[in-house]
Amino acid sequence: MAARFETLARTIAHQQLAGRAAATIWGRVRACVEGPFTPEALLSVEVAELRAAGLSGAKVTSVLDLATAATDGRLQLDRLGRLPDEEVIEQLVVVRGIGPWSAQMFLMHALARLDVWPAGDLGVQVGYARAHHLDRPPTARDLEALGERFRPFRSVAAQYFWRSADDPEG
Repeated sequence: MAARFETLARTIAHQQLAGRAAATIWGRVRACVEGPFTPEALLSVEVAELRAAGLSGAKVTSVLDLATAATDGRLQLDRLGRLPDEEVIEQLVVVRGIGPWSAQMFLMHALARLDVWPAGDLGVQVGYARAHHLDRPPTARDLEALGERFRPFRSVAAQYFWRSADDPEG
């Protein structure tokens, strides 16, 4: 459970930040917790210390909500791996700071689910457009339908489209 908790907390900390800045802030947050990064350990850290590490007020509130949900039973991290994708998303989005996109990333990267299709992800949209020689990226709604042909391996296709979007050669 500690690994899943840390993954979700790191996801919250990284939101809307450039890679290097996010990694620096996460390193400071991680250093605030001695030993395993558990919900209980995080809850024992002072808010001021988390703010000094670089987390915004909203992110502090979010990671503490995650820790509280994990300790009070609202979020049972140890059960998530046994739930269907939609139920995992439903469980996660009740936590402040975790939306559908973050839940999908958790499914793909932490739970290694093969058939997740983040149609709202700009990287997937841009990569799809590049791979299919489109003038502009499809909308999330259009991409949702376009992804059906990649079942049951839409996560693999999404990885491919992210790489395509990141390719400077276009």
